[in-house]
Amino acid sequence: MTASPAHLAAELERMAADDHRAAAHAHSEDPAAQLAWRRLTARHGDRLNEIMDEYGWPAADLVGEDAARAAWLIAQHADRQLDVQRRALRLLEQAVAAGRAAPRELAFLRDRTLVNEGREQVYGTQIAGVRDGAPVPWPCEDPERMDERRAEVGIEPFAVYVAKFPVS
Repeated sequence: MTASPAHLAAELERMAADDHRAAAHAHSEDPAAQLAWRRLTARHGDRLNEIMDEYGWPAADLVGEDAARAAWLIAQHADRQLDVQRRALRLLEQAVAAGRAAPRELAFLRDRTLVNEGREQVYGTQIAGVRDGAPVPWPCEDPERMDERRAEVGIEPFAVYVAKFPVS
């Protein structure tokens, strides 16, 4: 049964809100909290896959800006469902090519998928950890051109980006 765009938008936004509330547990010391996070992201990944079956990529022209961003967040966090992440990446690529989605979000999802595949990222959006008090990206192809590539898709320079990260 096809949901109306308004119902779909509301569902995606609820999923993103649940994701935000649960994200603090992603790296928790508590195994039960970690398991709850994994279950939530798996449920959301499964549902996003169903949505993509029915609608393709849920771009802003279908569901509005907030819900489209929610779909992107759900894809970003489908780390243990590479099939879903790869499919979202393909559909988001098509949406960007058609002018229906932002290249910035595509860059983040591309990097996330590449890192999850054990490959070098392109834009330096995925952080591996902190070294000497500074966030360090996962390995990046052609790192000396990273800021140039970031600018091409509307992402601030790496130094500006990581300055926003809380360092502990």
